[in-house]
Amino acid sequence: MTRPSKRRSPCPVSCTLDLIGDKWTMLVIRDLMCGKSQFVEFCRSPEGIATNILADRLQRLVEHGLVEKAASDEESRRDRYRLTAKGKSLRAVLDAIAHWGLANIEGTEARLKPKEG
Repeated sequence: MTRPSKRRSPCPVSCTLDLIGDKWTMLVIRDLMCGKSQFVEFCRSPEGIATNILADRLQRLVEHGLVEKAASDEESRRDRYRLTAKGKSLRAVLDAIAHWGLANIEGTEARLKPKEG
């Protein structure tokens, strides 16, 4: 079920920030772009996202069509997540944020490299 829309305005910047502008969502997208796919893998990220927040962000991304949840395989019994084409289209946004941070915030480092594709 899709959550009801709570738009502050029809402004595309406002609407985009309502979806991906919180403290955690772009980090989850970054991790997906870097090849993480299981809940436990996201939990190991250096930022230390709480499991309830991670579950909420993954669910919201699925509801808005940026991520799809794949059924778990019998071996691992864990669900997998992957970016949809819509989610992958955020690569340029993520790259722009990373480049800006590297150029303007002292002490930042590009440690994680998004996978191609």
